[in-house]
Amino acid sequence: MKNLFRKLHLWLSVPFGLVIVVTCFTGALLVLEDSVTESCTKELVTVEPAGEALPVGELAAKVQETLPDGVSVTGVVISSDPTAAYKVNLSKPKKAVTYVNQYTGEVKGNYRRLPFFAAVFRLHRWLMDSNSGGGTIFLGKMIVGVSTLSFAVILIAGLVIWWPRNGKMLRNRVRIALGKGRNRFWYDLHVAGGFYVSLLLLSMALTGLTWSFQWYSNGFYSLFGAGTAQAKGGQSVSQPASRGVAAAQSYDAWQVAVDNVVAVCPDYKLLTVSSGAVSVKLNEWGNVRAGDKYLFDKKTGTVTSVQPYKDNERRSKVSGWVYTVHTGAWGGTLSRLLSFFAAILGATLPLTGYWLWIRRLYNKRKK
Repeated sequence: MKNLFRKLHLWLSVPFGLVIVVTCFTGALLVLEDSVTESCTKELVTVEPAGEALPVGELAAKVQETLPDGVSVTGVVISSDPTAAYKVNLSKPKKAVTYVNQYTGEVKGNYRRLPFFAAVFRLHRWLMDSNSGGGTIFLGKMIVGVSTLSFAVILIAGLVIWWPRNGKMLRNRVRIALGKGRNRFWYDLHVAGGFYVSLLLLSMALTGLTWSFQWYSNGFYSLFGAGTAQAKGGQSVSQPASRGVAAAQSYDAWQVAVDNVVAVCPDYKLLTVSSGAVSVKLNEWGNVRAGDKYLFDKKTGTVTSVQPYKDNERRSKVSGWVYTVHTGAWGGTLSRLLSFFAAILGATLPLTGYWLWIRRLYNKRKK
């Protein structure tokens, strides 16, 4: 049986190994994106605390006045950290954000993804390819998807091959020898190193596949009782808020709603207020997209109802967990670091595997 898994492990690794290297290495870089971006844009995302923050509605109106026609403020993200600038979400372009100093009302500027990480993301997801539409094959996405699926099989086969027959073999297979020569080091790094990170890599591969293949996504969500996604038909009927006084008036109730929610949830980490709703994130562990939602009257700011996270649709919960597990965010900074090192080591596994394979072929030819 192990011979079958050895062949499966080898002959999937040979053609897809280099793509796996790229996917793992770029994935490791993306784990660091938030920290690196925050360091590079510190003047934009941080403020010096100075008394009480201005009302959220007033800040939203100030930002609205700076926006071109057809663009509106859709929400404000408030952190429990007093040194974090308020993040203002805009209606377009997609995921557009601007930052504002909540103490002075200064509009600090727009956030843009660093070009380096934008390129890393495209390389990670699509090998720098782009979807040309028109029913043509999205080749880069397909190659990454097939390689990721193969990687999952490679990892499972590797665990079967690794499984020791006795205690002595177990001790040898969990150690990385540093003083027994280069060949032994590469072997141990592949065997023992692969064992240590296999479960993390497997979880990232299995969740990542939900973005590669629709059939896999449907099966994955169905496995967790989430069913298939609802088709998105039509266009949004919401209209952007107008500029000037009308926009300012539409934000008047936001501060009242925020005060009402903070009174109930004083230990919040992130709070997002938008038209008629306040979403609250309470902790940094578990599903990073989990949060309770408080609906409020748009005129008075009075909370009218609560939608606890536990009552959300199952698909929404599973989707949040898929993202959280794939990005390694489930345990805060610690899990992100673990995921980073696992992905880095994962990028070395095909390289050390190629080394061992070529060396074996060379020795056979030499004999």
